[in-house]
Amino acid sequence: MSDIISHYKIPQLAYGSFAPEKPGTKMSASFYRMAPDENLQIAGLIHLLNHFGWTWIGLLILDDDSGDNFLQALEPLLSENRICSAFVERMPKQAFFSVFQNAIVDRINIYWLDIRINTFLFYGESTTAMLLFMFLKYTFSFKLLGKMWILTAQMDLTLTGLHRPSDLQIFDGAISFAIHSNELPGFEEFLGDIKPFQIQRDSLLKEFWEHGFDCFFSGNNKPVESNEICTGKEELNNLPRHLFEMTGHSYSIYNAVHAVAHAVYDMNVHMSKYTRVAESVRNELQDQGTWKLHWFLQGLSFNNSLGESVSISHHGEVLSGFDIANVVMFPNNSYRKVKIGKMDPKALVEDEFVICEYLIVWHKDFEQILPRSVCNDPCPAGYQKKKKEGEKFCCYDCDPCSDGKMSNMSDMIACSECPEDQYPSKDKVRCIAKIVTFLTFEEPLGISLVVAAALLSIITTLILVIFISYKDTPMVRANNKDLTYTLLISLLLCFLCSFLFVGKPLKLICILRQSVFGIIFSVAISSVLAKTITVIAAFMATKPGSSMRKWLGKRLSFLIVFPGSFIQAGICLAWIITSPPFPEVNMQSVTEEIIAECNEGSVMMFYLVLGYMGFLSLISFMVAFLARNLPDTFNEAKFITFSMLVFCSVWLSFVPTYLSTKGKYMVAVEIFSILASSAGLLGCIFFPKCYIILLRPELNSKGQLVKIKHF
Repeated sequence: MSDIISHYKIPQLAYGSFAPEKPGTKMSASFYRMAPDENLQIAGLIHLLNHFGWTWIGLLILDDDSGDNFLQALEPLLSENRICSAFVERMPKQAFFSVFQNAIVDRINIYWLDIRINTFLFYGESTTAMLLFMFLKYTFSFKLLGKMWILTAQMDLTLTGLHRPSDLQIFDGAISFAIHSNELPGFEEFLGDIKPFQIQRDSLLKEFWEHGFDCFFSGNNKPVESNEICTGKEELNNLPRHLFEMTGHSYSIYNAVHAVAHAVYDMNVHMSKYTRVAESVRNELQDQGTWKLHWFLQGLSFNNSLGESVSISHHGEVLSGFDIANVVMFPNNSYRKVKIGKMDPKALVEDEFVICEYLIVWHKDFEQILPRSVCNDPCPAGYQKKKKEGEKFCCYDCDPCSDGKMSNMSDMIACSECPEDQYPSKDKVRCIAKIVTFLTFEEPLGISLVVAAALLSIITTLILVIFISYKDTPMVRANNKDLTYTLLISLLLCFLCSFLFVGKPLKLICILRQSVFGIIFSVAISSVLAKTITVIAAFMATKPGSSMRKWLGKRLSFLIVFPGSFIQAGICLAWIITSPPFPEVNMQSVTEEIIAECNEGSVMMFYLVLGYMGFLSLISFMVAFLARNLPDTFNEAKFITFSMLVFCSVWLSFVPTYLSTKGKYMVAVEIFSILASSAGLLGCIFFPKCYIILLRPELNSKGQLVKIKHF
């Protein structure tokens, strides 16, 4: 009928809510919707489901074009908001009960008994809803379970209230969307004064009267008993109050009538301006008919008797919203709809959807607590969702977060990594700030290494003092005292340089740390090599006519120690110039710590320094090993051989140990290697001499040494 009337351009004002139109379709220019845009209701439904966390819902949709349009507009938004439809049941429109039952009885029985589906969204007209009520009541009379119903504005509970109120008990606690309405002054009094015989043409009123008072008018040709005849004097005030509430439809009709009245008034005012125009022109305007009302309806704006603004856009739509109500059923089968929120398109985005949860009365089966409607329990914090094959995304398993990740909220799609300066807790539910660590002077490990370095430094100093004090004795003179002093001083510096590795790394310390260590050790090893070669040269010089005599003394020592140390110094200088070490914080190596360390800059140069020391050590060991059996009283090649064996063993084990440790323990390994290798040289070379000098002075003479040349 709407399409036919549109050809005559007659204005049509619809008071009901319509489903979203199909994409590409356009509403007739003669059609005015006094109800809000249906897309606003769909957005409100999504807000409502998100607000209560209902992600597993059942959809009961009317099987017609409006239901198709509604479903096409709703489903993308459900997926976008991580909400799933457990089922979609299409209901035939205004079907007989038997047809309705045969169509859905087998399928809905499974859904109704599923305790995971506690929320049902109903989209349909009141007649279909009435059939659904009856079906559910008689089918599940002995196993009724509380379900949360969400009703759209297309359904009016007032109309279904004309049937037996007990049919509505299943909708106790339901949440209903309705076109915005307000209480009009005098509306109930107006209805209360109406009598069926005063309005002869209104057959609808008589039908309402018969249903409401359960009686029949005598002229309807129905066999009735005398006490069932309607007198017309019955009081409407005796009927349940919900039958006379101002519904959204009533309020829309009220605004539509006033909109037409304002348009007619504006049209008459406009026509009065042409009273002085030629009669022919005036007659032409008057003959244009009702279509000229479009000029005044489009863009019309006025305030109704409640002071609310009513505006019709140039597209024929009223800018209005939806009320959200809670259906509260009473024991006497009456009910009341309590407004608990609204969907207001004129409000700010954050205030567009408003709901007062504390006003809601839930179904008695929920024991007045928020019902849950989810496919499975949410994943707790510390877990993430894992998709179940063959099921919708709302049904999932829960997997614990992997190492290094956390989730601090329930139902996380994926665990997230903590910031670089934090790490996840053991239960993977929060991030904990990492502690900055480095080898300090206060901790037991640092104290132990510092004490060891200090004791070895003191021992080295005492040995140096002893050798200086006994510099003129045969024992000291026989072992090249200059090389002995050089070796002792270099060992002392080796012990002291370990202090550079303790404490917070600074720029200058990082630059000096490895370079000083490499150069000092090269001096020590070069001194050991020089002592070994000196022993060999001294043995060869004892042969008659040997030319080695002129090389004995400081010249040979200098030619060995200086080049050996100079090459290492050159490597360290090139390292500092090209890619010097620098302090940095390492956040990845250790999970729970931020390691303050020295970045070596060029790893190749670092291992080149170690490699050169290893090269000098290997040469010293080989030379000392070859000279260990020389028949000379003053031969210390055996002690040097053993000391270099200890030295090489320490540094060969250093490399794999160094690479397998992290943080401050890596630094501790290097300090230990420095102390152990230096202590090996000190003990193996100098302790036997100190024993003779201090405890066996009678052996520290040339005559005695000749006698015990095999000491």
